Amino acid sequence: MPTPTSLDHEWIVRHIPHQGSMCLLDRVEAWDQQRIQCRAISHRAADNPLRAYGRLGAACGIEYAAQAMAVHGALLAQPDSPRPKAGYLISVRGAKLHVPQLDDITADLRVEAACITRGENNILYHFSISAAGRSLLEGRAAVALDAGVLMPASGDAP
Repeated sequence: MPTPTSLDHEWIVRHIPHQGSMCLLDRVEAWDQQRIQCRAISHRAADNPLRAYGRLGAACGIEYAAQAMAVHGALLAQPDSPRPKAGYLISVRGAKLHVPQLDDITADLRVEAACITRGENNILYHFSISAAGRSLLEGRAAVALDAGVLMPASGDAP
């Protein structure tokens, strides 16, 4: 994968809907048409908005992966398009959590997502999160693009 030089946290905040402390990714390390690799340090932050009861459960890593997918979508958007298509996480399958929590991981998180298949209004990704060469979680996620066009308007349901 080519390695970008300026896709830091500020770039990410400008290109995905997640704002403030909810923008969990620190930087894009590499990407191409099929995959993205990001780095995150927010799992160690005491004010991480996904923490509950003082800890960050491993399942929260799915949100990290979803944000990497959103960044990938922003990177793939046509430069002249008025806005990238909004993506909605619609399912997670085959998730395997190899650790109980993320906040006790001292190394930075490596968040990766690879496109398995892509249609006009949906994408299926395989995702994985690791730290210092250790697999923390993995799975598959389906993303619907512009989900509003897929659903009937209220009152139009049969």
